[in-house]
Amino acid sequence: MSLAYLVRLSRPRFWLYLAGPVAVGVVYGATAPADLLTPATLVLFAYFLLPANVLLYGVNDIFDADIDAENPKKEGREVRYGGGRLVPIAVTVSALLAFPPLAVTPTRAWPWLLGFLALGVAYSAPPLRLKTRPPLDSLSNGLYILPGVAAYVTVAGAQPPVLAVGGGWVWSMAMHTFSAIPDIDPDRAAGIETTATRLGERRAYAYCAGCWALAAIAFGLLDPRLGALMAVYPVAVVLVARADISVSRAYWWYPAVNTVVGALFTMGGLWRVFYG
Repeated sequence: MSLAYLVRLSRPRFWLYLAGPVAVGVVYGATAPADLLTPATLVLFAYFLLPANVLLYGVNDIFDADIDAENPKKEGREVRYGGGRLVPIAVTVSALLAFPPLAVTPTRAWPWLLGFLALGVAYSAPPLRLKTRPPLDSLSNGLYILPGVAAYVTVAGAQPPVLAVGGGWVWSMAMHTFSAIPDIDPDRAAGIETTATRLGERRAYAYCAGCWALAAIAFGLLDPRLGALMAVYPVAVVLVARADISVSRAYWWYPAVNTVVGALFTMGGLWRVFYG
C-alpha cells in the first residue's frame, strides 16, 4: 500500500464534509476580517481537511473489511482496506494529531472536539459500533458538524445558536441515511442493520426529506435566506425519489451539491464580516 492508497481511503470527495463546517463556523463566529485567518483557525482547517478524514474513514474501513468485500461502492471511486499496518498506523497518527487543535483552542471548544473524536471512533469500532445500531447510526452522524461548532466557539468566544447546532445536526442525520441507501442490499446480505435497512429505500427517502426539512426550518428561523438555501435538500431528495433515479448515481452528485451550498453559506457569512 502507498500514500496514494491512503489518500483515496480518506475519501477526497468528502474532505469538505469536515473542513467545510470549520470554514462556516469561522466566518459566522468572526466579527472582523482579522478573525478569519489566525493560527487557531488554520490549524483547525488543516486538521479537519485531511488527518480527521484519515481517522474517520480509516477506522471505518478497518472494522468494515468483511462487509466491504461485497460492497460495489468500493469498486472504482473508493478502495477496499486490504490489511497491513499502514492504515492502523495512519489512524493512530491522525488521532495524535488532534493534540495541536486542542492546544490552540479554548477549553470551551474542547467538548466539541473530543465529541468528534469519540463519535468518530465509536461509530465504526467495537464495542459500541454505532453504525449497526439504528437509529444511533443516524443520530451519531451529527459528528460532522462538531468541527464547525468548535471553530465558531474558538473565534466567537461563545457557543453558537442552538438552532444552528440543531439544524446542522439533523442535516447530517439525513445526509448519513441518504448515503446509506445504496448500501441497503450489501448491508442486508452481510447481516448489518442500519436506519436505511430498517426503513427500506422509500421510507428512507421520506426520513431524509423530513430531516432536511427540519434543518431548513431551523436555519430559516435564524435567517430566512439560510432557510431558503437549505430547502434545496428536501426538494432534491423528493425529486430523486419521484423521478426513480438510481440512488447509487444520485449519491455521487451530493459532494458537488454540498460544496455549492456550503460555498454560498460561507459567502453569506463573509458578506456580513466585510460589509456588516
